[in-house]
Amino acid sequence: MKKKLLCCALLAGMSMAQSVMAQSYDDRFYVTAGGGVGFFDNDRAVSDDVYGTLGFGKFVSPNISIDAELWHSNPDLNKSAIIGSGNSTEVAERNWELMSLAIVGRYHFISEGRSWNPYVSLGLGAQEHHDGTQIQPLALGLNKSRVGTNGMASLGIGFQKNMGYAKLRGEVGVRVDMDDGYNGTSYYTDGYAGFSFVLPIGELAAPPPPPPPPPAKTCADLDDDGDGVNNCNDKCPGSQAGQAIGPDGCPVPLTIDLKGVNFDFDKATLRPDAVAILDEAISILGKYPDLKVEVAGHTDSIGTDEYNQKLSERRATTVYDYLTGHGIEAGRLVGPIGYGESKPIAPNTNEDGSDNPEGRAKNRRTELNVQN
Repeated sequence: MKKKLLCCALLAGMSMAQSVMAQSYDDRFYVTAGGGVGFFDNDRAVSDDVYGTLGFGKFVSPNISIDAELWHSNPDLNKSAIIGSGNSTEVAERNWELMSLAIVGRYHFISEGRSWNPYVSLGLGAQEHHDGTQIQPLALGLNKSRVGTNGMASLGIGFQKNMGYAKLRGEVGVRVDMDDGYNGTSYYTDGYAGFSFVLPIGELAAPPPPPPPPPAKTCADLDDDGDGVNNCNDKCPGSQAGQAIGPDGCPVPLTIDLKGVNFDFDKATLRPDAVAILDEAISILGKYPDLKVEVAGHTDSIGTDEYNQKLSERRATTVYDYLTGHGIEAGRLVGPIGYGESKPIAPNTNEDGSDNPEGRAKNRRTELNVQN
């Protein structure tokens, strides 16, 4: 029953590990078969002898394997260790027989490209013993062995070599049997050295196919000058950073709209309604730090050319000072420049020659003209 429970626990643990871990290694179940020489504790009064193993396991990570291993040995009685003889004593009909079932974990020190890799092992399980080595009095003609099951542990070092389909393990170590034998013995410490073959079950899963290569880029996917217009449509591939670019990729003249930054008649001071417009212009200049702009002032047609020229210069200076006073570097500003009444954007007079107040109000303005 104990053996069945250990096997079930091992299979459940392996299945759980397989379902939660992404595999990038040979995760097939495998069987093992091997043998070696057991170096038995002197207190057993037996000679060193061979042992055999059978196992079932798998790798649960690239470095960790877990096996359920059945181990068996039936060493010969070391008669030279038996003391005493006579009609009142007999040697039991059988010597020691040891069989254990253990869960053995191994940590493999993997090195890329190496066909063999060392490991350390640790095992825990149960060992059944049939002890017939003691000299016991006959009882009604019967001479029974001492039988029992105890916990056991193993600790070892070894290597695993890749031999193509199969793998070869070589391992040495110690096994501690928690059997409280005769003469005050509370446990036995046995050594072992042996080999086993590892035989995978089933075919190795094919690696996942590599991802398809990205589609080749065309001119529609490229923008060599970084102006936001793809190479197919860019008729001016050498545009500079910060330039205002049209849909064909070529620079276009641009004026930052300061609509509303107008001045009262014969005044060069900012009106309250102009401040919000200038703050918006400052925000635009902040988003495009490479833009360089001309600060240009204008007037309507009333007054002499000389007077209007100076008035337009004062208006341009008012805007210039506001911009530099709010964080715009002077090196980004051209001017201030006054154009007087030479560049109206609306008629100063009507067709019949009468005054056009609305047109003149539009001409009393300051503009920011992009230079790059």
